[in-house]
Amino acid sequence: MKEQWRLLKTGYNTAAMNMAIDRAVLVASSKDMVPPTVRFYGWSPPAISIGYFQSLKEEVDLDNCNKLGVNYVRRITGGGAVFHEDELTYSIIIPESHKEIPNNIMDSYGRICGAMIKGLKELCIQSKYVPINDIITDGKKISGSAQTRKLKTVLQHGTILTDVDVDKMFSLLKVPDEKIKDKLITDVKQRVTSINHILGRKIGFEEVAAAMKQGFEKEFNVELIEGSLLEEEKELASEFERECFGAKDWNHRR
Repeated sequence: MKEQWRLLKTGYNTAAMNMAIDRAVLVASSKDMVPPTVRFYGWSPPAISIGYFQSLKEEVDLDNCNKLGVNYVRRITGGGAVFHEDELTYSIIIPESHKEIPNNIMDSYGRICGAMIKGLKELCIQSKYVPINDIITDGKKISGSAQTRKLKTVLQHGTILTDVDVDKMFSLLKVPDEKIKDKLITDVKQRVTSINHILGRKIGFEEVAAAMKQGFEKEFNVELIEGSLLEEEKELASEFERECFGAKDWNHRR
């Protein structure tokens, strides 16, 4: 009998709540309250998340974010600034000691990204893992991820791009040298792709989620059972949203 993991489909939330839920599940997992959990979610309104070690004011054009109604939030994972709009975001929260998760961080990135690759294959998209944390198809990036390990628990989350608006993204990010901005935009347009672009049609969130569910099940040889957040997780998420991810002290701390 296959091991059963929990699948959470939490829909579209604010940036602060999305990060708060991931952290709440991590805490619950560290206390053995929940099984390994895979979560699929979206962002409403669109948002920029920055890596834990980045400076918000140096990376993000806050005035333009406010003007366009775009959220911003600091993640607990590292990496760079990411614009979240037309995508499926996934997270996996699992004990470090679980037999399916390699101790080596690079190997664990590869293993988890393997689920995305199998999921994309369900959509007839061939892709491959490129260390440290990217998935590419036809030489172009379609997914990026970030990982942290806290409380003896692994949290990895990342994006699967269903569409991409590079011009909008760069209007929200600060570029140190404005003279090279156009060149950067052109370069990124050549290096980044999306499911819609590859398939030549618009794809819905649920269709991508169904494919990624199969990808995780095949990669880890498990059964994902759709569930919901525990009351304790909901309370933790509200607390983390209020005191951390929705707080100016947290987001502007560097």
